[in-house]
Amino acid sequence: MNFPVPRPIRNRRGFLQTMGLGASALLVPGVFAEELVRTPAQTEGPFYPNKLPLDTDNDLLIINDSITPAVGEITHLSGRILDAGGSPVRNALIEIWQVDHNGAYIHTQDPNNSKHDSHFQGFGRFLTGSTGEYYFRTIKPVSYPGRTPHIHVKIRRGDKELLTTQCYIEGEAQNERDGVYRDIRDPAARKSVTVAFAPVANSKMGELAARFDVVLGATPPM
Repeated sequence: MNFPVPRPIRNRRGFLQTMGLGASALLVPGVFAEELVRTPAQTEGPFYPNKLPLDTDNDLLIINDSITPAVGEITHLSGRILDAGGSPVRNALIEIWQVDHNGAYIHTQDPNNSKHDSHFQGFGRFLTGSTGEYYFRTIKPVSYPGRTPHIHVKIRRGDKELLTTQCYIEGEAQNERDGVYRDIRDPAARKSVTVAFAPVANSKMGELAARFDVVLGATPPM
């Protein structure tokens, strides 16, 4: 199944330039490939959306043309999709989904769904270009009973599902008590999915930026 290309949000280009995440900052494909750690696969979990929102673009804070944003700490999540040799993967569809600030998924069977922030999209998609770069505007993930804060990530290419994993907050005290996180036994693999959510310089809204590069276990087919 082929998915539609998501509509980029208006400020994506300006943000990427400001944060130095443009093509000029990318590593040369294949350089230091032997040092790359393959991103570990993790459970999809029970709450991949069973009903996709009408808006599935890469801005999870605003639904369609609404003027009311979701509640939460604004986070700019970006990174690259790389193959096992360190080369960027183009035309990869990256999907993310997570709970809102109340700890509720958009999945209709989530026990906390009645508290869902109606302004939070909860799910988004982005199609990578020649650099393998992706970008989302979302909120910093929060915990809910039984789980440390995390963002779910799925990578597809055409009709092939390449990887499902999760992204965690560096320094979060609950990580070591989370069974899914602790199931990653290899320290390097665990570190690869644990990223800093750092303050954006000069942001008047207290925005954060997180960089999560995904390294696939094999070169995906075209």
